[in-house]
Amino acid sequence: MPDTIRWAILGAGRIARKFASCLREVPDAQLIAVGSLSAERANALADEFGAPHRHASYEALAADPDVDVVYVCTRNPFHLDNIKLCLTAGKPVLCEKPFTLNAAEAAEAITLARERKLFLMEAMWTRCFPATAKLREWLAQGRIGELQLLQGDFGFRNDWKPEGRHLSVGLGGGALLDVGVYLVSFSSMVLGPPVHVAGDAHLGATGVDESCGMVLRHARGELSVLSAAIRTETAKQVTIFGTTGRLEVPCPFWKPNALTLTPLDGAPEHVEFPYPNFGYQFEQAEVMRCLRAGRLESDLMPLEETLSIMRTLDAIRAPWGLKYPTEKPPVGIA
Repeated sequence: MPDTIRWAILGAGRIARKFASCLREVPDAQLIAVGSLSAERANALADEFGAPHRHASYEALAADPDVDVVYVCTRNPFHLDNIKLCLTAGKPVLCEKPFTLNAAEAAEAITLARERKLFLMEAMWTRCFPATAKLREWLAQGRIGELQLLQGDFGFRNDWKPEGRHLSVGLGGGALLDVGVYLVSFSSMVLGPPVHVAGDAHLGATGVDESCGMVLRHARGELSVLSAAIRTETAKQVTIFGTTGRLEVPCPFWKPNALTLTPLDGAPEHVEFPYPNFGYQFEQAEVMRCLRAGRLESDLMPLEETLSIMRTLDAIRAPWGLKYPTEKPPVGIA
């Protein structure tokens, strides 16, 4: 890798703009290129953030010889094809969550990355924040004893736009893939993969889950009780309960800036982790660390765990009868 790692952004929507803004916070990072299916959108984003290359097709972006790594932030059904395009062109990839529509697609992307010996990572930025590192440290130290229960919710009030990505089944919409994935990933990080899942959902007029509830049972009997919604505002926080205390991750838990540890027999300990901008700089720095070390995946968001999370999401929605028109056959969990 060169001293300055040159990023490309594939997609030019709202998240792309936030991601580009945060690249300014990372030493030795440069936004070199933007690709969109619209030349106007590619030019607008490139002009705003000083990217010298702009492409009116994803194929041209993937073929750009000056690009060191590509961030994919297109809509859910297109992630697999976009990942494959970039990997086939020899480019490492960071892809937005949900990584793909289901586990079968995730497995295909991971297999290609391993065949090509290229870095690939799901952009689950929650894993990379300083507050998350402290949370893992406290849990490893046994600060709240043996873990028993994780409770979390993530819901927001979305306007009624049936053609928009949140409510469109054709665009992989719904609460589970949009925000429930954060909860399932957080649960996986803390308690490992589930051995049994149960849940239910309200499927609205457009066919997607507007709200859903999930209970995951883990290997040592721990439970994760989770809820997600795209038409209802919730507290958007996570609490982990152990035998000797609890650990709270207040809103916004998915981009955490504080933790509170409350022992059963002591005073609460509150720690804050302020950061500038939106917070994407932490996952950007993690990708760059891996690339410079010659790593093909990150130990903060390993590919096998990404695949496991996608299997869990498949198993959760299977009883609902929720299927996306373009997805490959889902893969459940035992």
